[in-house]
Amino acid sequence: MSRLIKSHKALTYTELFQRQTKRDQPLIHADVRVTMHIWYASRRPDLDESLILDLLQGVAYVNDRQVKEKHIYWHLDPAEPRTEIVVEELPMPKKKPRSPKTQRG
Repeated sequence: MSRLIKSHKALTYTELFQRQTKRDQPLIHADVRVTMHIWYASRRPDLDESLILDLLQGVAYVNDRQVKEKHIYWHLDPAEPRTEIVVEELPMPKKKPRSPKTQRG
């Protein structure tokens, strides 16, 4: 992950995330849908979900460019701030069948 993060809180979150994340599943290589429920400690959150998407690289998927669908839900819980994340592989788009070439005679 890039060290361009300047916020002390973001760096702290990164360390906590890395300690709590299980890396026992194979990485998804296809496009994904990410659903996040983020419970903030206050109404003035400074955690951006893009940091979480970045941190999931190498944990759930190869690259955050694979995220094609996002569902982000905002909650408030001062006693227990947390994030619940679900990453799902999106089905491959169905290819349209080619129509047979018409012959001219």
